[in-house]
Amino acid sequence: MAPKQAEVRKPAPELVRDGLRASILAGEFEAGHQLRQDEVAEQFGTSRIPVREALRQLESEGLVVFHANKGAVVKGLSLEDVLEMLDIRIALETRALKLAIPNMAIEDLDAAQEILDRYDAASEPDAWGEMNWNFHWTLYAPCNRQKLLAMIEANYGHVNRFTRRQVSRAAGKARPQKEHHELLELCRQGKIEQAVELLERHIEQTQKSLQASGRHVETAR
Repeated sequence: MAPKQAEVRKPAPELVRDGLRASILAGEFEAGHQLRQDEVAEQFGTSRIPVREALRQLESEGLVVFHANKGAVVKGLSLEDVLEMLDIRIALETRALKLAIPNMAIEDLDAAQEILDRYDAASEPDAWGEMNWNFHWTLYAPCNRQKLLAMIEANYGHVNRFTRRQVSRAAGKARPQKEHHELLELCRQGKIEQAVELLERHIEQTQKSLQASGRHVETAR
């Protein structure tokens, strides 16, 4: 392992941007939450100038929107937004898997299996989302395409803001986990085309579960 280089301190706008982004994607701020510049500046120990720059960058990423009377607020996502992001997810992740399978080592496959074993034993829906992401990421990482992986991670973060509660409860664990085991086995066998087809169906089912969840919410009103 190469020795770690001394960490270079990021400029203040980047520190604020990255910190706020992480909090938004983790669900710590709900849609519509007002991000007061003075409070954010105090939280990060900086002036309001870097905060304004960070908020503008987050606006360009679709995480923040500015309102005339409230300033910066956390942007919400509609069901239509998320369904489109899942289309993007299919395109990005199937490409990554196709590139990754020929590069997978035994260690990669074993790491994915360990995640599925923990997933099988987990009973709390709130834990399933993180395990799901870790499993998929472990399969994609061997593609060795850093820009592609960064796009996958960013898109997943946006989608996960909306889906982390809905999908876990709407889809349950049995069907997605069955497909995870099947997907891993196809990767072990080097069956690229079949694995890619299964992954596409797997994500499409997430779309269907979300649409069904939305219909049930409307019916209950």
